[in-house]
Amino acid sequence: MRTLKFLLQKELRQIIRDPAIIRILFIMPMIQLLVLPLAADYEVKNINLGVVDHDHSQYSRLLINKIIASGYFRLRDNNSSFTQGLHAVEQDKADLILEIPPQFEQALVKDNEAPLFVAVNAINGVKAGLGGAYIQNIIRDYNQEIRMQWAGYPRFNPQPVIQITSSDWYNPNMNYKVFMVPGILVMLVTMIGSSFASNNIVREKEMGTIEQINVSPIKKHEFILGKLIPFWMLAITVLTMGLTIARLVYGIVPLGHYITIYIFATVYLLAILGLGLLLSTYAQTQQQSMLVSFFVTMIFNLLSGLYTPIESMPGWAQLITRFNPVSYFIEVMRMVMLKGSGLTDIKFQILAMFGFALFFNGWAILNYRKRSG
Repeated sequence: MRTLKFLLQKELRQIIRDPAIIRILFIMPMIQLLVLPLAADYEVKNINLGVVDHDHSQYSRLLINKIIASGYFRLRDNNSSFTQGLHAVEQDKADLILEIPPQFEQALVKDNEAPLFVAVNAINGVKAGLGGAYIQNIIRDYNQEIRMQWAGYPRFNPQPVIQITSSDWYNPNMNYKVFMVPGILVMLVTMIGSSFASNNIVREKEMGTIEQINVSPIKKHEFILGKLIPFWMLAITVLTMGLTIARLVYGIVPLGHYITIYIFATVYLLAILGLGLLLSTYAQTQQQSMLVSFFVTMIFNLLSGLYTPIESMPGWAQLITRFNPVSYFIEVMRMVMLKGSGLTDIKFQILAMFGFALFFNGWAILNYRKRSG
């Protein structure tokens, strides 16, 4: 225990003496947590709309006004032909074109139906998909209002209508920050833990002190623990600061207990730091360890479910996420934050993290022993 205590003191002193590490550990993640949630917005607004109205009737004007009043669209172009409207799309002045055919009002009143044409600029797939879905919903609502208005007239035969009333559980206001901030915080803690841990043993190799450590009576597991615990403490500190920012800046208060988050984070960081130390045992330079750590962390983050639901991924990608520690922590953070889940609800995720921690740290100890003789 005394040997481990001296190792911890040595590591903490090295960290404190390097102001660059302190800035990267604390200042950079906090700035990212303040900026990224403001940019990572799933809601698309200010979609530029081009209109080609061949009818110029009361119903066509009502439809256009309803679309603009939704707040999602801005009327940027109003042309007399579809060719001119398409030219506006090519010049990036419009994202969608709504073409209203001649006799739109007459066909709607006489035949109870009238066609509309919507052309979507799909260069930006996300914006095109959401914009097309928005305008379809608005047209559907407009059609429903027309039918309800006509239902009171004797010459129209009302048809049965199904109305849907929805309720959004766990995030009733559909505030994307409540959904994104916990996931971004997990991503930042992961990047901090893995990148710095991956440089630990490599730094000793480059400084030439690894030979002195190898001939000392320090045991292999004590050496690994001495490298792991300081950054585990710092990562817990970063997590605490992130949760504080989430509460003070974004007003996010978990429905569950903070202690549940910290218990899981304790095991999770053991796994992530163990992965960083494992990479450090293989790398020969800090540049190698940083590049490999960045590559692995990027794959973990992209396949974590932070930006894309895991259920929407291909089958092979969903299989990979089962071996991705980041996906488990993001799921747990959202469960505790939004649903108020407790330890019994996340017992499977905790057991999985214990498995990852034993695997990565055990491999790191064995690999260090093999390479250091």
